[in-house]
Amino acid sequence: MVRVALLQLNATDDPGVNLEQTLDMVRDAAQAGAVMVFTPEVTNCVSGSRSHQTRVLRHQADDITLAALRDAARHWGIWINIGSLALKSDTPDDARFHNRSFVIDPQGRIVAQYDKIHMFDVTLSDTESYRESVGYQPGKRAVVVDTDHMTLGLSVCYDLRFAHLYRALAQSGAQVLTVPAAFAQTTGRAHWDILLRARAIETGCFVVAAAQCGTHQTSAGAPRHTYGHSMVVAPWGDVLGQLDDQKDILCVDLDLSDVDKARQRVPSVNATQPFQGPERIGR
Repeated sequence: MVRVALLQLNATDDPGVNLEQTLDMVRDAAQAGAVMVFTPEVTNCVSGSRSHQTRVLRHQADDITLAALRDAARHWGIWINIGSLALKSDTPDDARFHNRSFVIDPQGRIVAQYDKIHMFDVTLSDTESYRESVGYQPGKRAVVVDTDHMTLGLSVCYDLRFAHLYRALAQSGAQVLTVPAAFAQTTGRAHWDILLRARAIETGCFVVAAAQCGTHQTSAGAPRHTYGHSMVVAPWGDVLGQLDDQKDILCVDLDLSDVDKARQRVPSVNATQPFQGPERIGR
């Protein structure tokens, strides 16, 4: 068994305040026996104001959250998957931010990073719309990373709706799929648990989804509201643990042999049958 901990945060738009709370929760998770800790999307700053983000965000080399969580991983001797950080661009011809996930080893080293591929550009109603691609650069590379305890397939939030990504991660050896999120409440109530369970069942992987929750206090722009309900799903689709919509820690013990067991029972992830088309006929 491998004990993991998911941190469900209610981050503000102040990275310093968020970091203090996150470090307290990492300590509690480590003391509860977790060997790997997962944080949500945009662990360092939840904000809809691009001007505010420009003031408070930093480049990767200077980000206080990344530096402190690397130190925490080293201090506690644990792995940490930082679900994602909002970071200033290191791309000369594109000033948009990065939405970047990190895997940190027990020596505090960055062993992998992943930029969110799919941007949340949606119109949910006349009063609720999001255009993530305006402020963030999409990533272009899927990432699978080996750790001491499991092989992770990295993703972030809206990636969840693109099943082909998870199939590719599983076919490349992932045993655990990460889905850190700041899921909107509207879509969360309708789709969150269904999609997480579907990705687990389709791939025969564990799915680990640490989420932001609640109403986020912001000093600029409209407040954000996120769904919470951080969850761990087993390869057969069983929900092993789930939080509600409050800041909390979820600890779950994973039996990695369940991955092989699920895939032996239904080996669909590696049973791709080539086909032609689809051919569209008529109207």
